[in-house]
Amino acid sequence: MDIEQKALMQTAIDLSFEAMRSGRGGPYGAVVVRDGEIIGQGMNEVTSLNDPTAHAELTAIRQACAYLDSWHLEGCELYTSCEPCPMCMGAIYWARLDRVYYGNTKEVAAQFGFNSQIFYDELALAPGDRQITMVPLMAEEAEAAFEEWEAQPDKDEY
Repeated sequence: MDIEQKALMQTAIDLSFEAMRSGRGGPYGAVVVRDGEIIGQGMNEVTSLNDPTAHAELTAIRQACAYLDSWHLEGCELYTSCEPCPMCMGAIYWARLDRVYYGNTKEVAAQFGFNSQIFYDELALAPGDRQITMVPLMAEEAEAAFEEWEAQPDKDEY
C-alpha cells in the first residue's frame, strides 16, 4: 500500500466516523477516485434520509457519475470503509469500477450488528425458496419492452 492509497482509505474511514457522529447513519464511508482525485464521496445516510439505498458506496458512485456525466466509471477505483454489501456490489459492477479497496470485512461488520450475510444467502436461493415471496407475473407482456429495446438502433449498450 502506498501513501496515496492510505490517504484515500483514511478519507473513507473519516467519512464513516462523520456519518456516525453526525447521526446521519451507520459507520460507513466511501470515495470514488480517478487518477488520484476524489470525484465522488459518500457516507451512510440510511437512517437520516429514511432511504435503505443511501449506502456510502452508492452515494459516492452517484456523485462520481454526475461529475463525469456518465454511468460508466471505468478507470476509477472505490475506497470504502467496509466490504460492500450485495446491493453495493451490484452498483459497483454496473458502474464498471476497476478496483475496490475496503477496510472492514463483512464478518467484522456482522460482529457489530451489521449482518448482510442474509442477503448473500437469499440471493443464492431459487426465487421460490426465498423469505420474501417472489411471484412471476405477466412475463410475456414484460418481455415486449425488451423486444422493443432490442430493435432500437441508437440504444446505449449495457
